[in-house]
Amino acid sequence: MGGRISIPASLRPLLRKKFGVLYKGSGEETVGKVSGDLGDPIKLISVGDVTTFHLLKSNIIPDILVIDDKTHRQPACEQMITGTKQSGFKELVVNNPAGSITEELVDAFAEALDSNRRVRIFVQGEEDLASLPAIMMAPAGSVVLYGQPGEGMMFVRITASKKEEMTELIDKIIDKQHCKEQLYTMWRKLYGYQHN
Repeated sequence: MGGRISIPASLRPLLRKKFGVLYKGSGEETVGKVSGDLGDPIKLISVGDVTTFHLLKSNIIPDILVIDDKTHRQPACEQMITGTKQSGFKELVVNNPAGSITEELVDAFAEALDSNRRVRIFVQGEEDLASLPAIMMAPAGSVVLYGQPGEGMMFVRITASKKEEMTELIDKIIDKQHCKEQLYTMWRKLYGYQHN
């Protein structure tokens, strides 16, 4: 089963912070703005069905994509579901309830980051917080893209300082967990150590 980090209500305001640059707009318009700044990232990671759908539709293919077949916590339309299921991806399926980060999700990111293939992580539950481990675990020089509902697309270029910022946030979240000793293995994975 593994560990699970839940976000306490007292820390939810910290998640409203913009962790990168917000490109305002919707759909292909926003992707057009983002594409000019992508460069050649070490890994391109897309989190969320809407973001992923519009990237793929614009022929920008992420190395890792994370979807849950939902938008705004409602089932996505058939066009979006079909549009995020391109061939050529290895698929990993994980359980991850809303408002949490499971060890399964962390393990899937680790496997995807080590893979030479493109990887689709399909989340049973919700991928609402998947950008946090993506930012923390991705190598410097990568880019993480995720939707900011009602506003546009968030663009996060991974740097040492960005990883440190995410580490501090995850530390605060873990510190508020009731059974933090049981999260030690998960903590080590998030911090880049492989469990022997």
